[in-house]
Amino acid sequence: MERIIQNQFIGTFKNNIQLFIKREDLIHPFISGNKYRKLQYNLSKAKEENHAALLTFGGAYSNHIAAVAYVGKKYGFQTIGVIRGEELLSKINENPTLTFAQQNGMQFVFESREEYRNRHEMEYIENLRQKFGAFYLIPEGGTNDLAVKGCKEILTENDAEFDYICCCVGTGGTISGIIYSSHVNQRIIGFPSLKGDFLNGEIQKWVTKDNWELNNAYHFGGYAKINSELIEFMNDFFVQTSVLLDPVYTGKMMYGIYDLIEKEFFTANSKILAIHSGGLQGIEGLNQKLEKLKLPKIITNV
Repeated sequence: MERIIQNQFIGTFKNNIQLFIKREDLIHPFISGNKYRKLQYNLSKAKEENHAALLTFGGAYSNHIAAVAYVGKKYGFQTIGVIRGEELLSKINENPTLTFAQQNGMQFVFESREEYRNRHEMEYIENLRQKFGAFYLIPEGGTNDLAVKGCKEILTENDAEFDYICCCVGTGGTISGIIYSSHVNQRIIGFPSLKGDFLNGEIQKWVTKDNWELNNAYHFGGYAKINSELIEFMNDFFVQTSVLLDPVYTGKMMYGIYDLIEKEFFTANSKILAIHSGGLQGIEGLNQKLEKLKLPKIITNV
């Protein structure tokens, strides 16, 4: 059941800038943040069209895969996850995300990275339908028109007081909904977790406003790329605020916000609202990866 989301005050910083965080991660323990927003209207449509199965795509630590598996079990859908990386077939039990999805009834298709690139092709989708029968298709990351509709509900009238809204960007659905609901005097800043400028075009498919920008300086080398500096920042942030961040999305966003405050990017006396889009389920698996790399682990309790 959805919780009422509060904006948590983080602190007052250089040039009297106030920072708040919208705790979308607290919506639901397993369908948190933007995954709840993206799935709610898609599930309604799947029910309306009498689908018995949901099929979607994702990687090894995908928040989306975990969320779809959970909602499928909860609401009586079969779920099929097309997973990037055929080598993961033999490592399901070593991967907390895939283990969780499997325990919630998800059936997997493991594809090579080359084959996975075909996921947008009609012929590829048709082959999946021949293999599994009819299903409701949810894109990788969950972004489609119904997902953007759900993300329009992240901002409320109470958020009109903020000068800047900051959010992570994966496939562009979340920021598109936020831009749609924002006021023209607000500046929306997206922090992509992937390298490249293609996301501008993706977002422009959904929005007509121009009060937004993407800052590509804080992806730390690309999707799921992390280092000790990022982990140490996240751990310090958690100790100081009791807010847990993830290293793929929210950790990079918050690191970027702090750095931009220090560089005087934001107007003096302004108020910033950062959107916590969830994504915490992947931390256990990423900590295993960090341990193998002999890097600091993410603190999850103090």
